[in-house]
Amino acid sequence: MKLIAALPFVCVLSAWGQVTVKQDGGVVSVQIDGKPFTSFYVGEETAKPYLHPLRTATGKIVTRRYPMEAAAGEKHDHPHHQGLWFAHGDVNGIDFWSALPSRTGEKYGRVALKAVSDLVSGKKGSITGAFEWQDANGKPLLREDRTMTFHRHPELRIIDFDIRLTGIAKAHFGDTKEGTFAIRMADSMKEENGGKLVNAEGASGEKATWGKRSNWMDYSGEVEGERAGVAIFDHPGNPKHPTYWHVRGYGLFATNIFGEHDFYNDKARDGGMTLEPGQTWRFRYRVVIHPGDAVSAGVARLYEEYAKER
Repeated sequence: MKLIAALPFVCVLSAWGQVTVKQDGGVVSVQIDGKPFTSFYVGEETAKPYLHPLRTATGKIVTRRYPMEAAAGEKHDHPHHQGLWFAHGDVNGIDFWSALPSRTGEKYGRVALKAVSDLVSGKKGSITGAFEWQDANGKPLLREDRTMTFHRHPELRIIDFDIRLTGIAKAHFGDTKEGTFAIRMADSMKEENGGKLVNAEGASGEKATWGKRSNWMDYSGEVEGERAGVAIFDHPGNPKHPTYWHVRGYGLFATNIFGEHDFYNDKARDGGMTLEPGQTWRFRYRVVIHPGDAVSAGVARLYEEYAKER
């Protein structure tokens, strides 16, 4: 793993009013106003980079703790659902979505860190890094360049993702529902525990929203005694906008433009796309962690503001 020796860092006398980003080996931590918000795991022990946990402005954790840490009462399914991650289940037949360090064999790939190139602390914070999507033998299929920007706000936690995928070899993203930009929500927020899934059209619940296209979706529920939610915004400039949603009542919350034959229940349909060598795809998303539900948090208005950004 390549880690840069010196990183830009803003020294402040007080953490209030600041986003502070620090690296310690394979973990980059993010604090907002002196309080922990999330950590970015990129070390050798990871099969794909992920953020864990995600917290509200009041410090409540909205992502599932398993498998990264023990948590009483949580269901131990899908151990590859780690915090917030970006991967896909079929790239030239290789599974990056389900990859874990403990899973070996030709079927599984790895999103390997090449460099953390820039860390910024200040009124906004950011992490910029480069990764390679490699097959089981370490052969690179594509390069991922990612910048995550963290915003401070008195009531919200906002992360902007700017992800560019550039082909090294010919990389075909196959049609499968197992992808792509995803969060695993806290168990207390599941539908069976009173959680609510709603999209931009006002459709609610897994049955009405799974596999449907929409500009945004919101997943809200009770967490540590508070009502809170997470919204994911699909940027209008993204491929195939508006995205399809692979969202489940048990807590999976994902955007996926490649799973059309599953989403339409039509085996003749193919939503796959091929990234040619030297070609670049750009994906932009905003994640907003908010109090209350989508209506009380004004998620529709927040999306319209985001959609104007170029």
